[in-house]
Amino acid sequence: MQAPSRTVSDQAPPLVGYDVFGSDRALAEAVDRHLPADLLDGARGELRALGRAAGSEQVREWGEQANAFPPRLRTHDRYGRRIDEVDFHPAWHRLLGKAVAAGLTDAWDRPGGHVRRAAGFLVATQAEAGVGCPVSMTHAAVPALRAEPEVAAVWEPLAVSRVYERELRPVATKAGALLGMGLTEKQGGSDLRAITTSARPLAADGEYLLAGHKWFCSAPMSDAFLVLARAPGGLTCFLVPRVLDDGSRNAFALQRLKDKLGNRSNASAEVEFDGTTWARRVGEEGRGLRTVMGMVAATRLDCVLGSAALMRQAVAQAVHHASYRSAFGGPLADKPLMRNVLADLAVESEAATVLGMRLAAAYDSGTERERALLRIAVPAAKYWVTKRCVPVVAEALECLGGNGYVEESGLPRLLRESPLNSVWEGAGNIQALDVLRALRTEPAALDAYLREVGEARGADPRLDRAIRGVLTELADLEGVEGRARRLAERMALVLQGALLVRWAPPEVADAFCAGRLGGDSGAAFGTLPPTLDLRAVVDRARPAE
Repeated sequence: MQAPSRTVSDQAPPLVGYDVFGSDRALAEAVDRHLPADLLDGARGELRALGRAAGSEQVREWGEQANAFPPRLRTHDRYGRRIDEVDFHPAWHRLLGKAVAAGLTDAWDRPGGHVRRAAGFLVATQAEAGVGCPVSMTHAAVPALRAEPEVAAVWEPLAVSRVYERELRPVATKAGALLGMGLTEKQGGSDLRAITTSARPLAADGEYLLAGHKWFCSAPMSDAFLVLARAPGGLTCFLVPRVLDDGSRNAFALQRLKDKLGNRSNASAEVEFDGTTWARRVGEEGRGLRTVMGMVAATRLDCVLGSAALMRQAVAQAVHHASYRSAFGGPLADKPLMRNVLADLAVESEAATVLGMRLAAAYDSGTERERALLRIAVPAAKYWVTKRCVPVVAEALECLGGNGYVEESGLPRLLRESPLNSVWEGAGNIQALDVLRALRTEPAALDAYLREVGEARGADPRLDRAIRGVLTELADLEGVEGRARRLAERMALVLQGALLVRWAPPEVADAFCAGRLGGDSGAAFGTLPPTLDLRAVVDRARPAE
């Protein structure tokens, strides 16, 4: 007979063995909404398969292992030869292989490709966010590669391949390749115009040698990198392969791996080019910023999607726990105060998902109006959604009490990951200033934004007042830089509200408009008006097992 002290009761079972995609109603509805009918069956099948894998015990264990055994830098082999390689736990390679096989680097020419990929990225990130970096970089590199057709002809088919090959060898012998990025430098950070890495042209057209240092090099185990350097004609984009065509290693010295707060399964490095580093020009000399901006915009959308994924997983864990855990005479989820907290978190999560998927659909549409919308909505969304991730995950952790503070719950890993997307690809001030830049230089961007939010006008008086408030902010641009964050926040909130009013269930839209646009809530989560239908909001967010 088991001792009473060893009897385990009133503990929630682990949230494993479920379909991460199929149980996310907001995400599944977004896929149905944005994809043509003839693509739906195939997309649903792919996403459900990925969702079952992401929710499986095996894949969750891989995520734990990849973080428990982070990457190690090997600068030399046993014979003293410089190799500059990064060793990963086998779990990392399994996770990355699944992501590539699921098509998370293949979007640009596939029908409905951006919506399908965005949904898959949101699902896969919930199992482990670290592999999102190489997947995102490789996907986003495609528009930059197309600035140089000869380069794109070689590298684009490998980037969109569904084959993951981890070995570093000449690309002519590979069926798939990953691409990273090296832009920022010690003295400049996000100020890319401060770059000092130099590029000296060789006799062969388009070939250069680089000298310099990159402070953050993303995914240093990749097959090639897009790098900014100063050529005689100005700041220029280059492709730097790790292995040259003859099989020799390019001069690509990994100085150290960054010891990061989170994202520990993924390697980020400092890299040095010694003046003999071979590079191929991508685009024209002096047009480097223009060449890489398409890549930057795509990775910024992935920041939105990645934060939405972290929020969704945190909320799923919190609702799951509260549905099983009993306290004060009944399930926690049925207690009015806990229900308010869970509903508030669920509304934030759904708003992030709906916005991210709408922007992915704009990429698929490709019309002038949709491209203009992306120009202003992506930095606004990146600013706001990524900033909401940290408080959402922290509050979800608190829903589990002390259990949530323990590593085995998985919430501490989510919390360490949660600030990353706000920092990556330009921190908050950069995004807010980019919104201002779009307002000042691209009138079509504001027009597209106003048309988008105008689709919901008249459906909710709180939304209508918020739209008028944004117009008032825009009418007075005196000293606007000092309130750029306020403006970006309001524009993102109004856009989220408009999308939810159009597409979400009434109880979700009502809660969002009350708490985010109507001023009828406090500063903390769990302060929504109790008169709302909060039970329905929580039931919608509950992960079906």
